[in-house]
Amino acid sequence: MAIKKLFLLAAFMVFAQMAALAQTDWGWDWKDTSKIAVKNLPQHNEFMNNQYPYPAKPRNQWELGFGVGPSFILGDVNPKIGFGGNISMRKALGHVFSIRGSLSAMSNSGSPSAYGTSVGQVAYKNMAYALGVDLIASLNTASHYRGNPKANIYVLGGYSLVGTKVQFKNTGGAQPDGYSIFYGQRAGQMNTQDGLITTALGASVNGRKSWSILHALNIGAGIAFRVNEKLNIGLEQKFIITAPGYDYLDAWKADNNNDYFSMTTIRVNINIGNRSKRVEPLYWINPNNFVYSELNSPKHMKLAKQILPDNDKDGVTDQFDMEPNTPAGAPVDTHGVSKDTDGDGVPDYRDKELLTPQKCFPVNNDGIGNCPEPACCKEIKDMMANKQMVDKNAKTCAIGALPSVQFKNTTRLSKDAQAVLVAAATKLRANPTCNVKVIGYGATSKAAQQQSWERVSAVIKYLVEKQGIAESRLLFVYAQDGDAGTVDLEGTTEEGPNAVPAPHPNLKSKN
Repeated sequence: MAIKKLFLLAAFMVFAQMAALAQTDWGWDWKDTSKIAVKNLPQHNEFMNNQYPYPAKPRNQWELGFGVGPSFILGDVNPKIGFGGNISMRKALGHVFSIRGSLSAMSNSGSPSAYGTSVGQVAYKNMAYALGVDLIASLNTASHYRGNPKANIYVLGGYSLVGTKVQFKNTGGAQPDGYSIFYGQRAGQMNTQDGLITTALGASVNGRKSWSILHALNIGAGIAFRVNEKLNIGLEQKFIITAPGYDYLDAWKADNNNDYFSMTTIRVNINIGNRSKRVEPLYWINPNNFVYSELNSPKHMKLAKQILPDNDKDGVTDQFDMEPNTPAGAPVDTHGVSKDTDGDGVPDYRDKELLTPQKCFPVNNDGIGNCPEPACCKEIKDMMANKQMVDKNAKTCAIGALPSVQFKNTTRLSKDAQAVLVAAATKLRANPTCNVKVIGYGATSKAAQQQSWERVSAVIKYLVEKQGIAESRLLFVYAQDGDAGTVDLEGTTEEGPNAVPAPHPNLKSKN
């Protein structure tokens, strides 16, 4: 019982693996340049760069085939089942059409019925060889509903050059079992062989030799089943129809009826060629695989970026924006409506009193409520305003011009630059009411902005750590328009940031 369960589990795993492969493997990797012929590389490159919609056809393997099976002659004399075999080479021209060359050999015989004997028919033997070329059309390679085919159904048509040697039962025949070689004529028959190219090989009688050489037409059909990527097996029925008027395959001519060969073969076909440079024969690859693979999981298509309109630039797309004309910079909620934090009817972007108490409603156009301001608070506010005005007017800076610091392809301070900063620090210590803008330039790119930041940082660090200047007096300004190799020092009474995060730390300079 355990062995049976183990067998079923193994069978399920194999089936699951085959199903997975059928869904994901479509015969070859279309990005694999090694399987593209040199003459098709321009098309392949254009396809990879989305300049041409169709992929290049890959190189594919040849198919070496062997076939054996019963054969017989359809003619005037009742046939017996004989034996035939062939060897072939097949090459795909595309996913539907392929061409195949073959060499077939057939050994056949027949015995007349009672009626045939009464009109002069006799037993015969026929040995034939056919050198042929066929055009094959695969009928089920392409499909819109599955991947690569597991079976290949095909029809064929083509040409054969046939060489045939006929023997017939004859009183006093010199061949084994009392047979005689047929040279194209028997007693009481017309001395004609319509469709004959020539005779060749063997003894000559009346200028004719043992073997007849004929044109012939091939027609047939078959089915092959894929075993793996190298092997397939199949069954094929083929008729080799001799040129019009030839009626001597069975050593008997009657009413100008053509004789022709029937050969049924069980075939074993082997794919040959370097698998690293060639795919399987194209009739085993569904040409729709690439299209449906891309539709299911795009890896090559140029998909347009989806851009949803947002006319007022508030971050809420127009299809969801309930206030599509919000002024620029106005804070909005998830519906695109201007926020009104205190609910006074004046949106925050116009409200000069964001948290007006409800008891002070209604408010004016600036969002300010109608509650009177307490006397104590008004006096304090006026005093603070007067003090700020006095402090602002009292604070002045007369430090004058300060030197500039020069950098040459580096963010480190040279000895000359350090000497300049020593002089600047002396003036700063002499003017304690002055702050200094440390201004760096370089706004052309992210790398230039990062370099400007590093140069300003180097100047401030030197003034603070080496010269003892308070960091609060140094205003950090960088990435301005100007000469990227210069950092300017400018006296001011303004206040501002003394430190700024690096804009692009991943682009930090190495020198």
